[in-house]
Amino acid sequence: MSTKTPYTQRYLNEAMLIMNRLDLTAIDTLIDLLVSLKGRGGRLFFLGAGGGAGHASHAVNDFRKIANIEAYTPTDNVSELTARINDEGWESCYVNWLRGSRLSSSDMVFVFSVGGGSLEHNVSPNLVRALEYAKEVGATIGGVVGRDGGYTARVADACVVIPTVNPKTVTPHTESFQALIWHLLVSHPRLQSSAMKWESLD
Repeated sequence: MSTKTPYTQRYLNEAMLIMNRLDLTAIDTLIDLLVSLKGRGGRLFFLGAGGGAGHASHAVNDFRKIANIEAYTPTDNVSELTARINDEGWESCYVNWLRGSRLSSSDMVFVFSVGGGSLEHNVSPNLVRALEYAKEVGATIGGVVGRDGGYTARVADACVVIPTVNPKTVTPHTESFQALIWHLLVSHPRLQSSAMKWESLD
């Protein structure tokens, strides 16, 4: 895309390209896994850092309130999170939180991350350790990530990798589409249990 094109137009054109390249099969598989999770009464644990942590908190609200799925994220409790980081270290803070939550094979871990975690590059090692533990206990793993998806995409039962159309805007596009996809999931007729406020007023 020409650099002479105004940035606003370029950014939105990139978003349209991404929209048309999304892996619908991966999204539908996430829906299937979430329907199964809900059916067996399992819990949903969202993990992310930075923007992913903000998404995790928002998604917890939506899945609890709209889909009636018991959901949690470690970043909603700043006291416990920072105590674990201070006392145990960043790399182990999420896995130890999952241990304390008694993560089991009935549950699901869902990651929002741009890189998906990489021990080799020391990026989001806390996500990697958490997913290693999720695999160990037999929990289901899902995610929405960017670039090549990193460790999350390699081990997940279902993972949507947001296509890269411009290496300079990977992070904003990935985080934008993470929000779009989790809102798609929570409002899907197979998952939605409660009406959303504004829709209920019609």
